[in-house]
Amino acid sequence: MKIEQIYTGCLAQGAYYIESEGEAAIIDPLREIEPYLKRTQEDGAQVKYIFETHFHADFVSGHITLSKETGAPIVYGPEANPSFDAIIAKDGQEFRLGKLTIVALHTPGHTMESTTYLLRDENGKDHAIFSGDTLFLGDVGRPDLAQKAANMTQEELAGTLYDSLRTKIMPLGDDVIVYPAHGAGSACGKNMMKETVDTLGNQKKMNYALRADMTRDEFITEVTDGLLPPPQYFPLNVKMNKEGYDDIDEVIERGTVALSPDAFETAANETGAVVLDVRHQDDFAKAHVPRSIFIGLNGSFAPWVGALIADVKQPILLIAPQGKEEEAITRLSRVGFDGTIGYLNGGIEAWRASGKETDKVESMQADAFKIKVAEEVPVFDVRKETEFSAEHIENAHLTPLDYLNDHLAEFPEKETFYVHCAGGYRSMIAASILKSRGIHNLVDITGGFAAIKKAGIPVTDFVCPTTGETK
Repeated sequence: MKIEQIYTGCLAQGAYYIESEGEAAIIDPLREIEPYLKRTQEDGAQVKYIFETHFHADFVSGHITLSKETGAPIVYGPEANPSFDAIIAKDGQEFRLGKLTIVALHTPGHTMESTTYLLRDENGKDHAIFSGDTLFLGDVGRPDLAQKAANMTQEELAGTLYDSLRTKIMPLGDDVIVYPAHGAGSACGKNMMKETVDTLGNQKKMNYALRADMTRDEFITEVTDGLLPPPQYFPLNVKMNKEGYDDIDEVIERGTVALSPDAFETAANETGAVVLDVRHQDDFAKAHVPRSIFIGLNGSFAPWVGALIADVKQPILLIAPQGKEEEAITRLSRVGFDGTIGYLNGGIEAWRASGKETDKVESMQADAFKIKVAEEVPVFDVRKETEFSAEHIENAHLTPLDYLNDHLAEFPEKETFYVHCAGGYRSMIAASILKSRGIHNLVDITGGFAAIKKAGIPVTDFVCPTTGETK
């Protein structure tokens, strides 16, 4: 028996490869299927099943392409209704894989088709569960994403999830290994642990949602408390996973079109494409195409694209480090953005050499910023609310990057203001968005909050979310 977690940090997503006696199963594959095909080739195995735990909202799965390539059937749990051929498993239905058995346990609540796959070893002993978004490490799946499809409230879905956990998962042995679909950093849950594998017994001790004495009403209250609005691209990804999509090879072929500066500018003007600069934030700050948006490949690239670009069908023109164009297109396609129509051949250097205008972002080191803070200049913090509540510069304005468009009226029209995040990545995204909207009177703080603290700039340690009092 072989079990391998194939984890993608950018999406905080875990896919799984299981093999026994030359038969393999893939659970929740990413859109690019080469890693799974390579793994089966190394073992001389054939893919027998492709298991999907649910219709994913935060990424486009590779199930359809993988099925076409291998001939293996796609398996969903009860109540799934995809637009393509699939096995819709019954609750408790068993699937043989070499000497192993995989049992479909219907665990609705995150979505109504959500299914946990229980793996039994060759002796019939429960070995592991692949829990999808039903059970995370330290948390459970949010119950607000499937309200429309299920015609249920988030409270009703949360109650359903409570029942699923307590009737299907918690009765399993403490030594059963938990393999979730996501880890810390995913928007599919609230309080996930940084670890990506654990035992069920430890989760019964550590996970607030699995408390033995927890009532159904307590569970509903705690699971639904503090849920932030989901990214706009989530329902669009669900639609693609349910109805189908283009093969990733076609998406890459359409996107890897090298454009001269003139052709690039013409395409931007004629198509209304977003000019997306994926270089390092320091390079973007020094010089970039005016009104382009920065979201760097070195950060949580795909989730930020999904959070900040409203429509997955939006045409995109890329500015990327040389040799990184295909990687950028691939990572865009993971979250359903298939509209890349080309990239700037020769990058920003070619743009400048052609005599075209560039823009830059004014930046300031934290030591120099310390003097400005003493002058009580306007400061805007684009981190998350939880980060801000823990520590922030006194009198700073909270304008989370996720919801920056809701705060545009708060930025001064003429007075210079200062923007920071935790380390510099998100504040550069914010700066690019603000500049694209004609707001140029900003200065980015290099190194973000980490540099601010190192420079000895006074910070407020804590804000009570209820009273607003500081400590």
